[in-house]
This record gives sequence, structure tokens and C-alpha cells, in this order.
Amino acid sequence: MFEGLQEDQLAGAIEALLFVSDEPVSTITLADMLEVDLVKAEQAVSALKESLVDDSRGIELREVAGGWRLYTKPIYHELLNEYVLSWDTRKLSQAALETLAIVAYTQPVTRASIVAIRGVISDSPIASLIEKGLIREAGTMNAPGNPILYTTTRTFLEKFGLASINDLPPLEQFAPDEETRAFINERLSIAHYDGATEPEQALDNLESINVQQSLADALAAQLGLVEKIDFGSLVFETDDE
Repeated sequence: MFEGLQEDQLAGAIEALLFVSDEPVSTITLADMLEVDLVKAEQAVSALKESLVDDSRGIELREVAGGWRLYTKPIYHELLNEYVLSWDTRKLSQAALETLAIVAYTQPVTRASIVAIRGVISDSPIASLIEKGLIREAGTMNAPGNPILYTTTRTFLEKFGLASINDLPPLEQFAPDEETRAFINERLSIAHYDGATEPEQALDNLESINVQQSLADALAAQLGLVEKIDFGSLVFETDDE
């Protein structure tokens, strides 16, 4: 065991390590750092997670992207939003949020399919998401023109507090009505199976607005998992990327 540590201090030591970490830390890494066997590290992680469940605590421990990370509890997010204005230096615009949702729910997906679902040209938000490390190019599709395919990244899982893509909330539950829900299923199905979908097939204006808002709401709900903020490096965005 790490010099000076007692067994009843392992959970606290893990909390301290995670507090200063800017990315998820695996149980194996924690065990190595604490110089204990994997079973003891797992027990300490479980003890820490259980202790943070108490309603009086402001943070929680979540397993994301293959490791453990501390997040603020959803009950305090309105307060944090008012205090900080931006939960992260890489705050997402509405356009970027919509685009990211499409990639997350239909990946791998082509640029043409993204445009078909959003109903508008999406070059700027795609470029922004790549720059922020939330999506990446993942090869090309075996179709005329060999269009580039886009997928989400490990950073996406970390930022949205997800262990895997399978943990995304059901998109249909964010649709305002049954008609929009049907449109969403139809468009996402087309995007997933037909990477060559043309922009001209986009929805009419009202349908497109409903679908866009549903996509944004789905990921915005997941953004409830706010991580620690570096107040010294905050950048406040005003333009729509």
C-alpha cells in the first residue's frame, strides 16, 4: 500500500486522485497508484461511490469511457449554470448539439445524411465538433464518391458521462408528438442504412425544426453530467458555430 496510507483511507485517496484528474481513471490504474491489489481498489471505488450517493453531497462518481470520474449532481445544475454560464470551455451551440446527436445516434454517418436530417448545410458544426475532439473521420463509405464517415470519440463518452454509446437516452422520448417521433425514426433509419442520402430529401421546415429540437434536447439532457470546471480557462461563446 502507498506509504502512509491506511486501508480505511483508500476511498478518500481515490477521491483525491479523481479530483485532480482531467480524464477517467481505470480501476487498474488506481490500484497501481495506491499500490494495492485490484480487489481492494474495486472495493474502495464501490465505497466511495456509495458514500457520494447521499443527498447532502454535491458530486457523484460515474464509470465512463472505461474509467471513473467525478461529476456534479443533476440537482445542482441550474445553480451551476447561473454561476458559471458555461459548463465547459467547449460549450456546444444549438447547431453543434444537433449535429453531434445525429452522429451519436446514427454512426457511422456521412455528411450528406447529416444534412438530410438537419435540413441545413452542416459543414461548420461538423468542423467545430472535429476540432473539439467530439467526432472524428472513420474511413469512407463504399458508395459513389466514397463519402467520409463520421463517428463519436472517446472524448465524447467522457464529456457526456457515458460508459458506451448504448447508454444514450432513447431519442424518441424527446419528440414532442407521435408524428415527429415517426419522422425521427424514418430519417435516422435512412441515414443509418443509406449514407448516400441527398440533402434534397430533407424534411420541410416545421418537421425539420421539430426533429432538430428533439435531437438537441436528447443530448442536452445528457449534458446534465457536469464535470469539474477550470474557472481560469473559461471561454464564453456568443456565436453559433
